[in-house]
Amino acid sequence: MLWSVPLGFVSVVCLVVVLDHIDDRVRLAVTRLGLALFGDYVETADGAERQRRRMHAAHVGVTHRVYASRTLLYSTLFGVVGSVLGVYLAAGVVSALSVSADEIRASLPAALSFLGDLATLPSLALGELFGLLLFASATVGTVLAVGSYWGRWLYLDQLAVARAGAIEATLPRTVAFVYALSRSGMSVPNVLATLVDNRTVYGAAADEVNVAVRDMDAFGTDVLTALRRVARRTPSEQLGEFAENLASVLSSGRNLSTFLHGQYERYQEEARAQQEQYLELLATFAEVYVTVLVAGPLFFITTLVVVGLVIQDTLGIVRFVSYVAIPLGTAGLVVYVDSVTPTPGSGDGRHFVDRPTDGARRFAPDGGAVSGTSTANEASTANHQRLRAYDRLRPLRRWFDDPWGTAFSRPTRSLALTVPLGLLWVVWRVDWSVRSSLARFDLAAVLDAVDEPLVQAMIFVLGVFALAYEVRKRRLRTMEAAVPDFLDRMASVNEAGVTVVQSLQRVARSDLGGLTPEVERAWRDVRWGADAETALRRMAARTSSPTVARAVTLVTNAMRATDDVAPVLRIAADEAQASWRLRRERRTEMVTYLLVIYISFFVFLGIVAALSVSFLPAVEATQTVGGGSATGSLPTGSVFGGIGDVDTDAYRLLFFHASVVQAVCSGLVAGQLGEESVADGVKHGVVLLVVAYAAFLVV
Repeated sequence: MLWSVPLGFVSVVCLVVVLDHIDDRVRLAVTRLGLALFGDYVETADGAERQRRRMHAAHVGVTHRVYASRTLLYSTLFGVVGSVLGVYLAAGVVSALSVSADEIRASLPAALSFLGDLATLPSLALGELFGLLLFASATVGTVLAVGSYWGRWLYLDQLAVARAGAIEATLPRTVAFVYALSRSGMSVPNVLATLVDNRTVYGAAADEVNVAVRDMDAFGTDVLTALRRVARRTPSEQLGEFAENLASVLSSGRNLSTFLHGQYERYQEEARAQQEQYLELLATFAEVYVTVLVAGPLFFITTLVVVGLVIQDTLGIVRFVSYVAIPLGTAGLVVYVDSVTPTPGSGDGRHFVDRPTDGARRFAPDGGAVSGTSTANEASTANHQRLRAYDRLRPLRRWFDDPWGTAFSRPTRSLALTVPLGLLWVVWRVDWSVRSSLARFDLAAVLDAVDEPLVQAMIFVLGVFALAYEVRKRRLRTMEAAVPDFLDRMASVNEAGVTVVQSLQRVARSDLGGLTPEVERAWRDVRWGADAETALRRMAARTSSPTVARAVTLVTNAMRATDDVAPVLRIAADEAQASWRLRRERRTEMVTYLLVIYISFFVFLGIVAALSVSFLPAVEATQTVGGGSATGSLPTGSVFGGIGDVDTDAYRLLFFHASVVQAVCSGLVAGQLGEESVADGVKHGVVLLVVAYAAFLVV
């Protein structure tokens, strides 16, 4: 039993590492241990300043002393774990190679008997065995220690790269926000503070500016120093250049509006150029997918099937390609495309909430008010409990009040109903005679029994989700397409000397397409006593549209600074129009590659169906001849001599499964490449899945 004690120690260390990312108490204990062991060393170590810059770029929420100490502690722990595992690994190799040469020769053909001396390990002396175990322990331990140390710092570099991409994706709209509010007469510090207050709308660039605002608010730093600090620590070269240039303009006294207008135009041009490069990259990904994950597996499966049906059984390899290689390859491509996709990082507009203005308060879980006042009596406590129960049941009540509206507003909620129904359908339709096959681990028989009801359930579940998602997306698209027109009309009316409230009244009477009902509701809020800012914010919350949220944020903040909001409205309209134009150009460009993916799947399905309809029946006829049921027989030793042992039904079943897997994978890739989201690919997957299922029903 003593041999298992080191393994127990390794298990405890690994458990501590896992709990460190889950439990706060374990994390605190690990941090304290790391600081006690390495806290003084990391402060004066070489490269500490460079490590701090990497942490600033990655926006890590702990100090350098804590992170570096934890990194060294992790490296030490993994080094110990690797040393222990290295000993066990070396012992296992020695045990495996301790077979005598005579035993190895007896198990090998005579022509390979010389391998008996090469594959065995001679007897080792105690010193030699100790040296071998020590070498293995040191090697594995060093690799894990160094790998864990560099891995944690390289992880920060990857976070910094991801943050830089997100910052640069949101920078054009952030510059537009700063430009618009500066035109309204607001000072630069107030503009930056307002931007940070709305960082859920403006994303990663606003999060980075939050560093400057925090320095100004908490430490009394002037705006020039704060901007220059942002320029030094940000991982985005574009934001660093903008912050440095903005500080220079403020210090020199040059015209701020002219500078910001030039920066706004520049970033709009860069956004268009970046989209062209990104579309070229997506085109390359589409070609790679069609070549590697559609044409490649099709050629491979066809070749293996011919070989398996004629010469030697290859059913296991074809199953691996169909069930493992294609899904894993598709998942890897989708994840990689998503990682290189520009991430705007903006909110969805749901952060606009109606704060209570009638004295209502939120209550803490223990029944007391958040503000610290205690309940007066038992009746008040009972009321508080009723309010908490009402809040907990509110989502369920909304679902029962308006199930279709809830499903269309949050398409993922439809899965809570459709998945159980789909599972019940599978249980009801499955042939329960496969239980004996399951007991015998006959996977082919089990799949043959459950595949058809499972595909039907998948079509139902994914179809409902795709319908809800597409309805919501089209609703948002029609509203976002009308946002530039809405802002332009508001600006035109305001330029004529009309107030914002009157401008909203006049615009509400016009036709704004999909945005008309929401603008009418906003004007109705104003007529019933709400101010224009509250009405617009409620409109943004109802639409849950990032474009509407950005426009409303810009307009409402400009309204606080000045009554002449027409210039701000013009800038907001231009920004919304530019964003809409870029999205429309992307959809237009990617239609070609969507068609390529569809055509490649149809080619895949056509060849697989042809194999099922023509090739497999011919093989079955040949099996009948070879089995003696016909007048002839296959010659002994012929290349087709093993054809009678092939299970053609298993290949036919595998063709159906491969088509189903390829349909779902092609649909998801089509959505990721063509419409920037895997959720957009669900509808393509449903269409291709229905086509594949119908094709095999016919054949």
